[in-house]
Amino acid sequence: MSQHNKVYDTEEYHHRLLIFSENRRVIDRHNAGNHSFTMGLNQFSDMTFEEFKKLFLLTEPQNCSATKGSHVSKSGPYPDLVDWRRKGNFVTPVKNQGFCGSCWTFSTTGCLESVNAIATGKLIPLSEQQLIDCAKDFNNHGCLGGLPSQAFEYIRDNKGLMTEEDYPYKGPCMAFPERDDTCHFEPGLAAVSVLDVVNITSYDEKAMVDAVTWLNPVTFCFEVMPDFMHYKEGVYSSSQCKNTADRVNHAVLAVGYGTEKTGAPYWIVKNSWGTAWGIDGYFWIERGKNMCGLAACSSYPLPSV
Repeated sequence: MSQHNKVYDTEEYHHRLLIFSENRRVIDRHNAGNHSFTMGLNQFSDMTFEEFKKLFLLTEPQNCSATKGSHVSKSGPYPDLVDWRRKGNFVTPVKNQGFCGSCWTFSTTGCLESVNAIATGKLIPLSEQQLIDCAKDFNNHGCLGGLPSQAFEYIRDNKGLMTEEDYPYKGPCMAFPERDDTCHFEPGLAAVSVLDVVNITSYDEKAMVDAVTWLNPVTFCFEVMPDFMHYKEGVYSSSQCKNTADRVNHAVLAVGYGTEKTGAPYWIVKNSWGTAWGIDGYFWIERGKNMCGLAACSSYPLPSV
C-alpha cells in the first residue's frame, strides 16, 4: 500500500488483502517452478485479472490483421542484438497509461517518436490524448481500445499530431466518464506528421525482425494472459494464450531483440504501465513463434520529413 500509494477503507482493505494474498501465492508457485520468466509483486497485485482487463486492456474486439502488408524486407544476415535505446536518443522514457485502455495510443506515439527522431535527430514526446479524443472516425474507441495502424492513418489524414506538452494526457477516463473528451487539435501546433502507414504482413515475424533491424521500432499487439500481469523479468512465454488476430488485447512497441544465454530468442518491448512494472517498464517476450499473436498486426509509420 505504501509503495504504490494505495488507500482503502476497512471493508475494501480486507477484500484487497484477500486478492493480494491469492496473487502472492500464484507468484510464489510460479517462481518455484521451472519457467523462462519470473513474476513479482507490483502495482496490480491487489487486483483480479478481470478488474485489470477492464481497466488496462483493449475491451473492444480489434480486427487488426493485414493479410498482405506493404513492408519490403531486405536480405540478412541479421545481427544477434538490436536495441534502439542504445543506438542513440531514439526512444522516449516509459509512460503510464493509467486506468484506461489507451495502450494503442502509447504504442502509436512511441513508434512515431522513434521514427521521427531517427529521421530528424529530434526526440519529441507526442500526444496520446489527441489520439484518444480525435481519432474516433478511424475505428478507434478512446479508452476502450484502438489500433496503432488506424491511429497512423488518422495522423496521416489529419495532417499531424501535437506534442504531449501542447496536448497533455488527462489519463484515466474510466474513473471520469463525464470528462471532456472533445477534440482540441490545433493544426498550427502539429509537431509531426505521417506520410503513410506500413503494415507488416500478418504472422510474418521475420519481417518484423527486418523492420526493427534496418529501419525503426515497430508497434505490435498481442493477447495478455493473467500471468503477464505479474511479469517481472526474463523471457515471457505462455501455452495458454491464442496466437490469432481476433484475440489481441494490448498494444506495445518492439524496440529491439536479442537472444538469451540459453539460446532463447526474444523481443525487447516497451510497455505503457510505468517503470514500476517489469524490467523498468519493459519486458522480453519469446521471439520466432508468434507468441500470443504478436505477429498478427504489426505496423510503423513513414515520417513526412
